[in-house]
Amino acid sequence: MEITSISIVLLGSTFGVIIRMFIQNNLKINIGFNIQSTSIVNFIASFFLGILVALKLTDHKIFLLFYTGFLGSFSTFSFFIYQLFVLFEKRKFMSLFFHYIEVMIISFLCFYLGYYLIQII
Repeated sequence: MEITSISIVLLGSTFGVIIRMFIQNNLKINIGFNIQSTSIVNFIASFFLGILVALKLTDHKIFLLFYTGFLGSFSTFSFFIYQLFVLFEKRKFMSLFFHYIEVMIISFLCFYLGYYLIQII
């Protein structure tokens, strides 16, 4: 990988992690039940991924900046897996199941919403 590509990924990932940390530290949503801030980040990332997929961007530098850099650092899949593991260790199997289903379904719906909005524009 050349230095230009590394720099582009670094730039995107820097902004991704800064925005993720801001959201995780400052955004709390309670709509009858508590939505964890890491789930919110995953929903937002899925929405933006849907937009990017719908735009069908072919430029390699744009791909590195947004897909690999920004979304790679912004989304929190590893922390989602950690949350599932903690629920597993605590033997909260129903919570584990519902958290998994919640994140997967809502993330897919957010992806499709982003994709659909670009399609109708």
